[in-house]
Amino acid sequence: MKSTAKKILIGFEKQAIELPLSAILPIRQVKPMDASFGKYRTLLASIKAIGLVEPLVVYPNRAARGTYLLLDGHMRLKALQEIGKDSGLCLVSTTDDAFTYNDKISRIAIIQENRMIMHALKEGVTEEEIAKALDIDLRTVGLRKRLLVGIHPEVVQILKDKPITQNALTLFKKVKPLRQIEMAQLMASGNNYTYAYVQALLVGTSRDQMTKSNVPKKVRGLAAEDLARMEREMESLGRDYRLFEDRYGENTLHLGAAQRYVRRLLENAKVKRFLNQRHPEILEELQELAALDTL
Repeated sequence: MKSTAKKILIGFEKQAIELPLSAILPIRQVKPMDASFGKYRTLLASIKAIGLVEPLVVYPNRAARGTYLLLDGHMRLKALQEIGKDSGLCLVSTTDDAFTYNDKISRIAIIQENRMIMHALKEGVTEEEIAKALDIDLRTVGLRKRLLVGIHPEVVQILKDKPITQNALTLFKKVKPLRQIEMAQLMASGNNYTYAYVQALLVGTSRDQMTKSNVPKKVRGLAAEDLARMEREMESLGRDYRLFEDRYGENTLHLGAAQRYVRRLLENAKVKRFLNQRHPEILEELQELAALDTL
């Protein structure tokens, strides 16, 4: 039986290369305002302390041989120039696609940062050295080191690459493990990782699911009766959500089959002509359904 598997093309050369910074041409300028933010100062301090961790991404410049267009890493390039480096490690892209690198790249998540810090500590790097490399104070290093203490491993797995903040993740420690998992699943399903959403989930958590169940919950502006009502409503919403989630896969399967049938139907010239003559509005709806990439 002949395989129908498609070959996956690599988007860059297999080996990173060291290039002189003078040969790298930025496609945009780093504004003074960008360079004044804390993230740039952290990046600058990190490169000074441990060097360039994430390579620049470049593409050969066809207009001038020996030069390269910078697709991703404008802040890193500026930092390298600022500390007097003559060259930098680069990945050479096989396509001139700045959009992918600048808008689709995954930045480091707070949980991944925690793992990096723990790994560095295990390798013998001191907290003082980590603070210097990340341009943060020692207290912050300590807080990030203890970030996952009290967080269920399954929650860590769900949120490991998600843009949740340190403060939002800390709220998980106020509820018991099963509720932690429920909250993480709700956040992932709704693609909402904000502090406000975690607070709302916390307010809707029943007292017996809190780590300190004997301590009454207090929310500014809400009476005890309001909190109790919100808990009941959140519990009801949770049941409804799980019910719809169970049905989602089956419904998606049925809709996919229906869409494929509609596409085959519209490939029949006689059917399409009949609909166009007798029911143009139905034809328009069917064409929109057939054209959908996702249901």
